[in-house]
Amino acid sequence: MKFRKPPLHIQILLGLLLGAVFGVFFAVDQHLLLLTPASAAEAQEIEIRDWDEVVLISGDRVVTFGPTDQAEILHMFRQMRKKDSGMVNLRVTTGESTRAYNDVAELRKEGTVATVIKPLGDIFIRLLMMIAIPLVFASLLVGVSSLHDITKMARIGGKTIAFYLFTTALAITIGLTFGNVIGPGTRMDAVAKERLLAAYQEDAAERIEQNISVDILDYLVNLVPKNVVQALAQAEMLQIIFFALLLGITLLFIDREKASRVIGFFDAISDAMIKMVDFVMLIAPYAVFALIAATIAEFGFGILQTLLWYIVAVVGGLAVQTFLVYPLLLKGLARDVPLGRFLREMRPAQLVAFTTSSSAATLPVTMECCENVGAPKSVTSFVLPLGATINMDGTALYQGVAAVFIAQVYGMDLSLTQQLTVVLTATLASIGTAPVPGVGIIMLIIVLRSVGVPETGIALILGVDRILDMCRTITNVTSDATATMIVASTEKVFHPKTE
Repeated sequence: MKFRKPPLHIQILLGLLLGAVFGVFFAVDQHLLLLTPASAAEAQEIEIRDWDEVVLISGDRVVTFGPTDQAEILHMFRQMRKKDSGMVNLRVTTGESTRAYNDVAELRKEGTVATVIKPLGDIFIRLLMMIAIPLVFASLLVGVSSLHDITKMARIGGKTIAFYLFTTALAITIGLTFGNVIGPGTRMDAVAKERLLAAYQEDAAERIEQNISVDILDYLVNLVPKNVVQALAQAEMLQIIFFALLLGITLLFIDREKASRVIGFFDAISDAMIKMVDFVMLIAPYAVFALIAATIAEFGFGILQTLLWYIVAVVGGLAVQTFLVYPLLLKGLARDVPLGRFLREMRPAQLVAFTTSSSAATLPVTMECCENVGAPKSVTSFVLPLGATINMDGTALYQGVAAVFIAQVYGMDLSLTQQLTVVLTATLASIGTAPVPGVGIIMLIIVLRSVGVPETGIALILGVDRILDMCRTITNVTSDATATMIVASTEKVFHPKTE
């Protein structure tokens, strides 16, 4: 009997599950610290195991940690070394004995096989990022120049932006609802609060010092690139979209024979990039295995217990948005789109989104998935790149929960007016924010400022941001794909492909 190779999404899912098991089996020991003294006479690495209490001392700063706080200990140590650039002392209590280590040069956790294979996953992400820009530029230029109707492009753009603004506002509302109903901040232990603030305060201060703000006029001005080559090199997605649109429209007004040469060239580039996506996806199951194994192996699960209710609120809201709101919107606004087929075809994109935590890296896969359902290239090449840049429903929802959570921890009760301000500010902040891992924290600072919640509160959630970033990227990508299906359906250009 001939073996039949399973579908790609099954292969990726198996890679993810096996990677998770591998990561658990070869997990980094959460009760082991490797210490290297600064003294040349004592340069031999020292193992610290099963401690009851660890105290970090740097100048006047003294921070105490418990037996399950390995991640916080290492984070605090790095911050002390970076900021103070001086001596960090360590005091370890195990059972009845206490030992001091003066002038610690390095403190780290032990590596495992699961962390060593992570570069394979990093290469996969870089390959997808490499493909994204030429694919978007070529596909969008060809799509626009083939429309022969500028008003149609304006109509598609209007529908896309309206959908993105609506679902972003809806996502924030769902996040605020989950935050208010579950009340994760009211369930947090005061000792845990102080420990997290101490461990991540320096990291939070660095983010706050970036002084991010929302300026719509500057945003509109920056849509126009001063240097197209620079915009392409720096992956400035909105500027690339603007130039591709302008060039595609311009081709409609020049000699048809000359225009066809340009269009033919970029059409070939687009097809080549799509084929390259197929080649890159051959290693997707192995790359997903490597990325998930490393993430699971390195992540300290002790912090999950501390922030359990916050995580429940975020993941619960994301599940409602992804698996209830979007299917309902498709059923109501795109009746000719087969929902079951859409959900099946989107699995590879969702799994890659979860693994990479990046809408931009997932973009080539998302485009291919949507075209497999039946959306034409002229729609996917515009709606999806725009969505990867300005539409972040999952990130916006998480900000709604996070704003309520941090306010509750500080004993603040956000009024209805303040919560409406969160909806408005988070919607505006999501526009033009880079589609890369961790950007949600920067957006959250803007939201907290708008309602007077202490910005230093982001230190409370930095420890689990990586895991939640993986979850919310699934929602971001699914929202972009849903918009693509609805635009294609309402424009009467959706043509279901045969199984």
